[in-house]
Amino acid sequence: MTLLSSILLGLVQGVTEFLPISSSGHLAIAEHLLGQTGAADIPPFFDVLLHLGTLVAVFIAYWEDIREMVVEFFCGAADLIHGTTPTPVPPARRLILLIVVGTLPLFAVLPVKDLVEGLGDNLYFVAGALLVTGCLLFASDRVKRGRKTERSATLLDVILVGAAQAVATCPGISRSGTTITAGCFVGFERKFAVRFSFLLSIPAILGANILSLKDALEAGVEWGAVPVYLAGVAAAALVGYACIRLLRMIAEKGKFGLFAYYCWAAGAVTLALMFLQE
Repeated sequence: MTLLSSILLGLVQGVTEFLPISSSGHLAIAEHLLGQTGAADIPPFFDVLLHLGTLVAVFIAYWEDIREMVVEFFCGAADLIHGTTPTPVPPARRLILLIVVGTLPLFAVLPVKDLVEGLGDNLYFVAGALLVTGCLLFASDRVKRGRKTERSATLLDVILVGAAQAVATCPGISRSGTTITAGCFVGFERKFAVRFSFLLSIPAILGANILSLKDALEAGVEWGAVPVYLAGVAAAALVGYACIRLLRMIAEKGKFGLFAYYCWAAGAVTLALMFLQE
């Protein structure tokens, strides 16, 4: 892998991981355009590092929320030991529970993990999934504005959002777009839908990387290429942080549907390219 390829893939990952346009779908398309026609052709260790780069962006953007949840985790443990849990439960402590419950549906994907990942090699599927993502985003702007936050969201609400995240493991289905849209449908306030989507990505990304790291190490790591990999990681982290800030601004205006037109165009262009190559 060249330095240019590393940076380009890092930029694609950083932009598409957080903007609701599907990182997995765009990486599959980018790999194809760069002449690397299968996910297996991209070094697995580099793929793991790319996702960790975007995770760094989430930690920077939501550091205050993460810090409060860490503090409340230990405070909650102490309260359980002493039997002094406050009523109502502090919002940050309740948010921990919501994230844990929202992550549970991902376990249903584990038995078919390899099958789902293999879909990235079928650009017809990726293109169709992008078109579906566009439809979801278009619908999100037409849902009545909700008011639920971590104080009032129910366990059923977050299970439904988590189920949407599980579906979004399919290449071409945007994780952020699907979870934000699901949040809007269950009545989340738009800002909270975005914040919850990003915070929910933390265990999802960590879990996926833990599962992938063993395979990546077994496949072998070209340690001499690590500096090249890190250039892509830095690009993913920097661009990812900028995209988080951009999406938060867009959330305030309720214009998620703007990305629908891009997804439709990307899906249509991908289909056209595939037909032309036959």
